[in-house]
Amino acid sequence: MIPKTFEDWKYCIEKDCKIELTKKFVIERLEIYRDLKNQESQKFIALYGHNHYKNVIDWLQQFVNE
Repeated sequence: MIPKTFEDWKYCIEKDCKIELTKKFVIERLEIYRDLKNQESQKFIALYGHNHYKNVIDWLQQFVNE
């Protein structure tokens, strides 16, 4: 399932994937995903599409801003 909201995404990461969302982790993800030349970013977009990629960037930024 591809999350449609921030809360769904956060639940998916923390509960389903069992990844602790810390500011350090989220900032590292933002650095990677904002670099469209990064292989990991390209793979993410190929797997999940550009719309979800943009959502995740927004949700990561939202998490940092909280």
